[in-house]
Parts: sequence; C-alpha cells; structure tokens
Amino acid sequence: MKRNRLSSRKRISADATELGRLATCLSESGGKLEDIYWEKQLSDLVCHLLKNGAEDDLNASLDRLFDSHAAAHDCLADTIEACAESCVLTQDGQDYDVLLFNAPLLAWSRFSIPSGQIPKSSLQSLKVQLGAHVFSADAHLAVADYLFSPDQLPRSFVDTWQLMRDLGKAAINDLPVQFDVSSLPETNQFLSDTRYLIGAIAVPHGKPLFRWNEGDGVTRESALKEWIKQGGPCLEPLLTGCAFQPLLADAYHAACRTADMASRPYSLRASVAFLQTTLGQPAESLRAVVGAFYDKRLEEYRIGFGPRDSEAIYHGVVWPLLGTEDENTDVVGEVETLLRESGIKEIVVHSQQFPFEFCDDCGAPLYPNVEGEPVHAELPEQSNSPSQTLH
Repeated sequence: MKRNRLSSRKRISADATELGRLATCLSESGGKLEDIYWEKQLSDLVCHLLKNGAEDDLNASLDRLFDSHAAAHDCLADTIEACAESCVLTQDGQDYDVLLFNAPLLAWSRFSIPSGQIPKSSLQSLKVQLGAHVFSADAHLAVADYLFSPDQLPRSFVDTWQLMRDLGKAAINDLPVQFDVSSLPETNQFLSDTRYLIGAIAVPHGKPLFRWNEGDGVTRESALKEWIKQGGPCLEPLLTGCAFQPLLADAYHAACRTADMASRPYSLRASVAFLQTTLGQPAESLRAVVGAFYDKRLEEYRIGFGPRDSEAIYHGVVWPLLGTEDENTDVVGEVETLLRESGIKEIVVHSQQFPFEFCDDCGAPLYPNVEGEPVHAELPEQSNSPSQTLH
C-alpha cells in the first residue's frame, strides 16, 4: 500500500542527520580516547558546514536533539560554539590558535547608553590594557573598533565564525580593524543594558591564551581586578553619563552567558538606584512585587516597583530564566536577597502564575502589582522621565 509522505518541514538534511548521529556517539562515549575520536569527526563536519554557510543544518540538528537526546544536544552545541569561536590558522609556516573573545560591560544610565565607533586613541589604550592584564604574553591581539549593543552581535553561528576568522587574521598580521557598521541594526535603548568589546587573539599553537594560563600566580579574580582598575579609565570616555561595571574578557560564547547572568542582579540594583535618584526618595519607601510569568512553561520572573503607600507600579525589571533554571531553582530567594541588600524592605511575592503578556500598544512587559494584577509600569508625571524597562 502506498504510504503518505511526511511533511517536508519535518525532514532534515543528510548532514544534519549525521551531526545528530556523531553527537549521540560522543555523548555515549565511554572513555577519553573514544571522546577524541568522535570529537574530531564531529568538529570536522561542523567546520565544513560553517565554511559553507549551512546554518540551517546546524540549527535543524540542534532542534531535533533538543527534543530527543539532551546529552547529545549539549555535545553538539558545545562543538558548534567551539568551532564558531576558535580555529587554527597558518601564517608563514606557523600555526596559530585563534580565539574570538568578548569583554562585556554592564551599564545603566538615565540617559542613552552609548554604542558605536571607538576612537583610535581609546581603542589603542584598551588593547594595551587587555594585553597586559587579560591575555598571555604570546597573544597577538585585534579589537573591533566598535562598542556593540546586544542587538548588534552576530546573529548566527556562521556570522560568528566569519567574524572570528576576520579578526584572527587581523591579529596575526597586526592589522587595524575597521568594522563595517552599515548593516548593523539600531540599538534599542534601555536604562540598564550590556555593551561588548569584541576581538580576537592569535597565539602560536599550544601556547597559553590568558594571563591565568601562564602559571605565575595570576588568577581570573586578580586579572579581573586589574582589568577594572586599569581598563576602567579607558572605558569612561565611551560611556559618558553611565555607571558601568566591566566583566572579564573570555571566549565569545562563555562571555555572553556570563554577561546574561550578571546583568540580572545588576539591573535589579540599577533599578533601585534609578528610582531613588528619579523620585528623590530612599529605597525603603519603595515596594517590590515579584511574579512568575508563564507561556507553555515558566519563562521569567518580573519585578514591579512602586511606592509602599500605593498600588501603582513605577518601574519594572525582567529576570529571565537561563540555562537549566526552572520552577525548582530558588530564583525568588536570590531576588529577595538582592532587593534587601539594595534597601527594599517590603517585598511581595505572588504564588500565582501570571500569563506571559505584553502591552498591546507599546510591547512593554506587564508587571505584577500588589493586588496580583499585571499592569503597565508608569513613572509619575512630576518625575519628567520617560518610562523604560530595565533588562
């Protein structure tokens, strides 16, 4: 009997299927030697697909494994990220390990948080400080002459791979990087946001990448301390009117995840500081209301801020779940601790599930009020400040 054909939307290519098979084999490997074998097979195929711009095959395989084999999904995701952010390039017979790095900056301001071109003098100073305090003595360094917002980061693995190779070649040849900004989207403006310094290092194959790899007692913590101390003044001209906190430069994807995690408590503290400044009132005059917002599952917590003597919500913060976080993660406890450290004394936590809704007119998130209703955050008119969302 003739069988009905399955919808083509459910099919994936032969390469995507092979990615899934190799990732599954790697996830089920029983020893290091077998790991090395499967890692080589998987990395070779991923690099081939990145070179050919086969983004759809990479994503299709990830999507299939996400639903069917969590461990294999993680192996494939790790391999794709590694291949997109690092490679070996050869120049004049010398092999170089190339790594795309990201140095995130957390910032908040009552005004616009800058992004855009970095002046040559500032860029040179930043390269000197990164080279002295973050990267190894063997590292050749290239930094894009642009301060990126989240909206302007590479959109795909293929885009990331191409940026890594372009910056890696510039690092090896000690060439300046003039970034083409013509195709970048405009930056969405929030009161609290992240900015990124992006570059690449190239070291002779097998040599240390970072200062804390060199075995002279430098740790990640001490490197971060020096980067903040010495690099901070170089960043100030780029972030006029902003409070900011530099984070440690790291491999591109790891740094993005670190920034996502760090931006949540930073935004919460920034929100309290902003309201104190704007309203001219101490933190203890405010009330924080915490609610869990669900789509098909728990997506995020939203924290609404308002006066203790009113139901009004003046401002809000979105706290998205990241990685493996779910209903069993004590996010509420962490949020409460941060709020109390920031001076908030009255905290209301709702046990109900709020719908994952946004304002129909402007698209802003709705925040819980003390009565358990999702409402629009609006600053009082006398503050003369626009209502914005802290992310």
